[in-house]
Amino acid sequence: MKTVFHPTSAPGVSHAGWSMRTASLIAGIALLLMTVLAVFANFAAFEALITPGDAARTARDIAGSETLFRWGVGAFVLVAVLDVVVAGALLTLFEPVHRSLAAMAAWFRIAYAAVLLVAAAQLVTALDPLNDPGQVLRAAGAFTIIWHVGLVFFSVHLLLIGYLAYRSGFMPRVIGILLVIAGLGYLADGLGLMLVPGYSLDIAMFIFAGEVVLIFWLLISGRRLTIRPGAATRTEPDRERTAQP
Repeated sequence: MKTVFHPTSAPGVSHAGWSMRTASLIAGIALLLMTVLAVFANFAAFEALITPGDAARTARDIAGSETLFRWGVGAFVLVAVLDVVVAGALLTLFEPVHRSLAAMAAWFRIAYAAVLLVAAAQLVTALDPLNDPGQVLRAAGAFTIIWHVGLVFFSVHLLLIGYLAYRSGFMPRVIGILLVIAGLGYLADGLGLMLVPGYSLDIAMFIFAGEVVLIFWLLISGRRLTIRPGAATRTEPDRERTAQP
């Protein structure tokens, strides 16, 4: 038996009109910007000013560096916006591999972006009016919990992208494997924080190599990407495949 998947779009071009090379470049640049913004927001403007268990010091530090803290919140918001851009670009890139899975991966990343925005909104309450140290620390705790819930959505996105990368034929399979490993790390951290009392591991911090490698591939190799003439876009097998003897 031979399975044939019918092409449903022009080779190398998404329904939005982006070429795969353009999508690769957009995704790579957006991911690079997100990395810089996330490092600044998380380490310079959040962890540096939040002292777990010490509400008075946390409130005092934020009040003394209010501008820095506000820039950190703004950086988290920009990261969420760029997440949506990356979702669309990766959808274009992996749509020829399997349209349904690529769309699902995009929606999971968009869901993560929405949760990140909700988490960032909690930090705004830490600035209004900064006269209740307990409220400041509670806001920081709410941000952490909501963000980790979002990581569950992000982990599913990475698992799907890793699978698509592995099956793509145009991306080294090792990238797909590394992305799946990273996705499992995020999933363990997200579920661990929600289900395990006192969970303090940060597995994703040690297995994020796949995300870094993906950025470099998108910026260096992806911008030269083309699809062979006649390449097909996979859709739901049960609906669109035909069998031939």
